[in-house]
Amino acid sequence: MSALPKVALTIAGSDSGGGAGIQADLKTFAAFGVYGTSAISAVTAQNTVSVTAVQDITPAVVTAQIDAVAADFAIAAVKTGMLANKAIVQAVAAALERRALPHVVVDPVMVSKSGAVLLRDDAIEALRMRLLPLAEMVTPNLPEAQRLSGVAITSDDAAREAARRLVAHGARTVLIKGGHAHGAEAIDLFHDGRNFESLRGPRLETRNTHGTGCTLSAAIAALLALGSPPLEAAFRAKAWLFDAIQSAPGLGRGAGPVEHFVAGIPPRGGTGS
Repeated sequence: MSALPKVALTIAGSDSGGGAGIQADLKTFAAFGVYGTSAISAVTAQNTVSVTAVQDITPAVVTAQIDAVAADFAIAAVKTGMLANKAIVQAVAAALERRALPHVVVDPVMVSKSGAVLLRDDAIEALRMRLLPLAEMVTPNLPEAQRLSGVAITSDDAAREAARRLVAHGARTVLIKGGHAHGAEAIDLFHDGRNFESLRGPRLETRNTHGTGCTLSAAIAALLALGSPPLEAAFRAKAWLFDAIQSAPGLGRGAGPVEHFVAGIPPRGGTGS
């Protein structure tokens, strides 16, 4: 009898355009051979150009979705994305604690690619205080890392200080994504409370970046579910995302989606430099 697939849970918003949020997460889980389950925190009307409407789901219904999944499946990893408001952040944190769900990856989604606000200001402190202590990894981009840490990231040293502060807030590991920086390389900074690693890759000049943060964090969650340690998961997910961006189908008139079902997953054993 073959082994059952690993199960991952995404707690995030729905993207009607299919390139980010719940839809991107479920595609990513499937690409890694992981069975995807979901709890929807908000419904957005969006495409590759803009977000035109947002409807938050009530915290009680978000909690009910998490409980329904956790009561029936052996969850091997969790990824959180858009959580919209303080009440949802608190409800999600309470459910994760009560269910003792493992390998939590927190993608602190604050603003969409088109500039729409996806996390209220009053929720940022709740995310910092309630969710970060539950995170095996937190995956902010540079603006998100600045908001969460209180550090203006203007240098490599400042990025390291921001990572230290996020670990001090309770996250076991941190991956500060370098996509908002400049230069020939896209360099992500990994920190586990002791060591720093730079995950390097060529910077792609492309418009097809919709949902890349969601997709990367979902790939990390899938790899954690499959047994990769955090640094290896971050390295393999970054390499896979590079291929997914390169293979993007070119859909839409704005920031297009990546190709989630790109062939080949990087082998185990990779690390940064």
